[in-house]
Amino acid sequence: MENKSMSTAIMVRAALLGAIGTVLMQLSTPLAIFPGFLTLDVSDLPALIAAITTGPLTALLATLIKNLLDPIIFGTNTGGIGNFANFIMGAALVVPIGFIYQRNKTAMGYLLGGAVGIVTMVIAAVLTNYFILLPLYTELFIPMEAILSMANAVNSNVTDVFTLIILAIVPFNILKGGIVVTIGYALYRALKPVLRQLQIRRAT
Repeated sequence: MENKSMSTAIMVRAALLGAIGTVLMQLSTPLAIFPGFLTLDVSDLPALIAAITTGPLTALLATLIKNLLDPIIFGTNTGGIGNFANFIMGAALVVPIGFIYQRNKTAMGYLLGGAVGIVTMVIAAVLTNYFILLPLYTELFIPMEAILSMANAVNSNVTDVFTLIILAIVPFNILKGGIVVTIGYALYRALKPVLRQLQIRRAT
């Protein structure tokens, strides 16, 4: 019975935080230093909160729910490819934070998790864009030449897929991950009393 109640609580929390993440996705903004198809949002914040309050499973579910709700409610112009990318990168960021923080529930544990999460997010961005996302997107929607032209207009050093990934996609994900982890740290500090109470309740 206790396990069933815990599973229900995880699902409810994941659904709530996933829904908040879906709303935050709509507040994305382009940055002048990156191509227009790379837009910044902080929709991974609710999943990050799930990671530090409940654990990596809740964070993963919140990220999944966010990317399932977004095309259903708001539609998609990428055939779901954008949501798939958001899920992979978001999960790569928040799941390591959840794993590490749950084993070291301190500020240092959070910051270590954040650093590892950013690294895994960047690795996931490189691999999935090179092998899956860019080939699929160019096959279904826009020729690679058009994507490279957009990126080259912002950074003249972008001339092929390799330089697109290294000079645009990698720094974009470092910046996005860094912003989410930094804001998440401020929220972590604010939530410390709540987290301490949760730890006490679980111990009793």
